[in-house]
Amino acid sequence: MAVKVTIDNVKKNFGATKVLDGVSLEIEPGSLTFLLGSSGCGKTTLLRIIAGLTGVSSGRVAFDDQDVTSMSPRERQIGMVFQSYALWPHMTVRQNVEFGLKARRADPASRTPRVNEILDAVGLGQHADRKPAQLSGGQQQRVALARALVVKPRLLLLDEPLSNLDAGLRVQLRELIRDLVKEAGITSIYVTHDQDEAMSVADEIVVMKGGGILQRGAPREIYNRPQTVDIATFMGETNLIDATLLHVNGQVNLNTPIGQLVASEWPTAIGHDALATVAIRPESFRITDPGASRSNAFTGSVHHSSRRGLWSRHVVKTDSGHELVALEPGLGTIAPGDRCCLEVDAEHVVVLPSSDAGAPGVVKA
Repeated sequence: MAVKVTIDNVKKNFGATKVLDGVSLEIEPGSLTFLLGSSGCGKTTLLRIIAGLTGVSSGRVAFDDQDVTSMSPRERQIGMVFQSYALWPHMTVRQNVEFGLKARRADPASRTPRVNEILDAVGLGQHADRKPAQLSGGQQQRVALARALVVKPRLLLLDEPLSNLDAGLRVQLRELIRDLVKEAGITSIYVTHDQDEAMSVADEIVVMKGGGILQRGAPREIYNRPQTVDIATFMGETNLIDATLLHVNGQVNLNTPIGQLVASEWPTAIGHDALATVAIRPESFRITDPGASRSNAFTGSVHHSSRRGLWSRHVVKTDSGHELVALEPGLGTIAPGDRCCLEVDAEHVVVLPSSDAGAPGVVKA
């Protein structure tokens, strides 16, 4: 049965270094939750505490109503997939996968069918008698995943499991992981620094920084409605624009260096006439012909264009002298030197507390 995980005011210090600073979090049964953040944010330490591989300085961890803070990893009945595969090199694929069942003293008669079942699920049935060295990196990670799932754990923990693989394999395996854990109904916690992984398969994302939680929510919410500039920039490229809140009268009016903007909502912590930062995703702009003055429309000239995967990325220098980045699908309809207008709907104008952030992915107008 899927387990609910409760993290209650967990702190962790390594000597004088504070790694986790009072983290509290509830993870619902059967959910696939991603702990997302840059290196040093505390996400791996939190995962190891949930696993029982690292102790807490204070606070508690519970599975359902059971306090597991002092329990060993074996007592917690978890499955874990590591970045480094951690396979026994002298054992075959079958022996590696069966190892956990033997350690738990499962009935020998039930082990072979269960191993066959899970190997078929990860597409390795025909490789059961090979050694890890005879497999590709993607195949080895499938073995590690099968080994974790074969014991039907209460909780599956994944620590950057795909970071050693190339981009194509990562896409295939993250979809496989989601399919398998959802079919099994296992509560799963996945640590990564890869925003694409989190956005594509997570039920919920927990964004961490500096040993704490910045924001949690569904992928669409985190991306479209970040609560801080840090989150907006970490989750992808964005245009940041300094703004002053003018008034709210059915709509949010903002004065900015590129002209007036209208937003559909604003944080209540930002008062009238207060400084704020506006975030607009490049793909939120519509590229139209210059014309009559319209709300949330900015005319300018294309300064630079380039390809980014399936998108065309344009840097537009507005008539106010500021640069905005816009994305459009396909080969693009504009080129350097063209005049154009960038329009954005009020619902895509995100108002955030003022910040002078200059992180990667920021375009500061």
